[in-house]
Amino acid sequence: MMQTTLDEVKTVLKKNLSLEGIDINSLGEDSPLFEGLGLDSLDAIELVIILRKNYDIVIENMKEGREVFKTVGTLRKYIEENRKK
Repeated sequence: MMQTTLDEVKTVLKKNLSLEGIDINSLGEDSPLFEGLGLDSLDAIELVIILRKNYDIVIENMKEGREVFKTVGTLRKYIEENRKK
C-alpha cells in the first residue's frame, strides 16, 4: 500500500477544485469536504473524476461516495487503501 499524505490530498483538491476563499493549509483530517469547503454535487462528480484520473480509483455508488467524501481524512484514507497509481 502506498502512503497518501494529507498534504498530497490538499494539493490535489486545490489544483482541481475551485476553492476560492479557502485556506487549504488550514484543512486537517477532520475538515468536512462539503460543509467545510462549500462543495456541491458538481464538485462531488469532479472528485469522482479526480480519483479515477489521478489514482485509478472508481467510486461504485453514491452510498460509497458519501462515506469517502465525509472529511479530508476519510478521502485521504480511501485513496491510500485503494490507489492503483
